Amino acid sequence: MKIRKEPTLADSICDLRTRKIKSTFFSQINTIIDWKRIGQLIDQDYSKGKSATGTPSYDGVLLFKMLLLETWYGLSDYEVEDRINDSISFSYFCGLTIEQVAPDHSTLSRFRTELTKTGTFEKLFKLINLQLEEHHIIIKKGVIVDASVIDTPLRPKGKTKQEVTEDRSDKEIKTKKKYASSVDSDGTWLKKRGKFHFGYKKHHVTDEEGLVLGVLTTTASTNEIANLEDVLDSADLPRDIPLKADKGYQSKKNEALLKKRGLKNHILKKAKKNKPLTKWEKRFNKLIGKTRFKVERTFGGIKIWFLGGTAKYRGMEKMHTQNLMEALCYNLYRSPGIVASNSKN
Repeated sequence: MKIRKEPTLADSICDLRTRKIKSTFFSQINTIIDWKRIGQLIDQDYSKGKSATGTPSYDGVLLFKMLLLETWYGLSDYEVEDRINDSISFSYFCGLTIEQVAPDHSTLSRFRTELTKTGTFEKLFKLINLQLEEHHIIIKKGVIVDASVIDTPLRPKGKTKQEVTEDRSDKEIKTKKKYASSVDSDGTWLKKRGKFHFGYKKHHVTDEEGLVLGVLTTTASTNEIANLEDVLDSADLPRDIPLKADKGYQSKKNEALLKKRGLKNHILKKAKKNKPLTKWEKRFNKLIGKTRFKVERTFGGIKIWFLGGTAKYRGMEKMHTQNLMEALCYNLYRSPGIVASNSKN
């Protein structure tokens, strides 16, 4: 007599793919994520109340799913409202019946603002990652660190006349110039590879497959090499795992920091004046480079798939919300493929 095993997550997703009914990305995400836990977290911070007409406000999970759709498909608040009302698959994912109308764009905007003020997006990012860990989608065997510039369209007009920070320079401009009201005053100038940028930086800690474990948002002129401790604070990391990073992160201070945190130093080696890399150091860099590039793939994936990489909001807090939403959407977007791949191994 055969003992029947409980179906695994991989079984569920693969079963969805083999049924005659067309499987979708949305059904795969619903298989992976426990929305009840997400709803309980949102309810702690989101005061639903009632609308001006006295009708109950919309459920937090519904509004959060709208933000997921908005990020995945590069939509505005207006556009995601229209798409849900026009698309059966969008409305089904949000838990709406065909007769129900999506919340309007102003409701979605207020929801985002309220959860930004309460720091709820940070909690949601961590809770979703926890669920991905439980399904063995995120595995913390090693981490990669890097940063990417985010330009804002709300930049000063005309030529750049003020002092500008060079990328990865020890010198950082501390005094902020006063700008017109049309300019995002939280943004700063940065010169990178001869090109001027005005805006922010997002710092990612990823696992060795490029899934994002931690997100830090700073102004563009922030020196990420001197900022490694703050970046590591954004992720919950175990000890005794390697940390990979570009050679620019190599410094005595960061060496001591990694030792203190129990992380193995796999930062790329860099040549010094009159001291070229040894044959062993070149081999080391080549080996580390085979994994380190995956954080750059993450930045590229967010930019191409979700039209990310450009600031959609004004101010540091809202930009951090954008970065968190893009990171968790990236992790979820790749999750079904990782589950299917794990089931084959």
